[in-house]
Amino acid sequence: MTLKNTMTTGLLLLFLVAISSCKKETSHKENLESTILSQIDSIDGTVAVAFFNLSAPEDSLFINIDEKFHAASTMKVPVMIELFKQAAQGKFNLNDSVFLKNEFKSIVDSSLYSMDIGVDSDHIVYNKINKKVAIKDLMYSMITASSNLATNVLIELVDAKKVTATMRDLGAKDIEVLRGVEDLKAFEKGLSNSTTARDLMIIMKAIAQHKAGSEADSKAMIAVLEDQLFKSIIPKYLPKTLKVAHKTGSITGVHHDAGIVYLPDGKSYVLVILSKNIKNSDTATQQLARISKTIYDYVSTN
Repeated sequence: MTLKNTMTTGLLLLFLVAISSCKKETSHKENLESTILSQIDSIDGTVAVAFFNLSAPEDSLFINIDEKFHAASTMKVPVMIELFKQAAQGKFNLNDSVFLKNEFKSIVDSSLYSMDIGVDSDHIVYNKINKKVAIKDLMYSMITASSNLATNVLIELVDAKKVTATMRDLGAKDIEVLRGVEDLKAFEKGLSNSTTARDLMIIMKAIAQHKAGSEADSKAMIAVLEDQLFKSIIPKYLPKTLKVAHKTGSITGVHHDAGIVYLPDGKSYVLVILSKNIKNSDTATQQLARISKTIYDYVSTN
């Protein structure tokens, strides 16, 4: 065999190996999508999934990511970002204290309403009403315990319109933070906070890549998100040693989770799972958690 023929044969073998590798990777990706679509089909409701592989962006997967959902408590992450932004601008210090009240104005007509401790997930903060509380402590309760009372106080502090404007600056084009929680008059008029899986993915990606503020502020946000108390979706079936920085959200018929998953080998990814019109919350939540496990298995073995 001549040198020329040997080189040609070698190049052909390299080409065939490359083609085989690409087909294998494509097959893995197709299997992932097929599995997740099957899991979604088993849920009586509408589901969106945004999986962005921070370690291999080309390996990401998006399903219904531009579908509009009630944001529920996922909108508390944008509020946290705005708090850090305004603190960096010198408008206040996160160590400053604010007066904790339980009286808020509806965005419809400025009429007053109060939060109901019976439907709030964090009862502890109610013991501090009519007292001064550090902004950073309210922020921590807003994220980790999903305190609605803390959220409303903080939204009044930073202004919902500014929160939405900052999300636009990050590239989130559809998310709307219109108001605080339990503004029933606004709810009845269809004025609710909304989001898409794409926008929450963009927001969580910005935090993960330290672009939601300074590097120090982004790391501080991640640390707060890692202390999330509600773990029924993204972390539920994952190894307990994993670091998961995430924020859940739920109202009747709606259950969300948006976060960043960090693997021990250095890999990381953003995952957003949104759902609405859920008929059986317990069954749906279990399956949403299994979607998270499917994606973890995919990332950890590829």
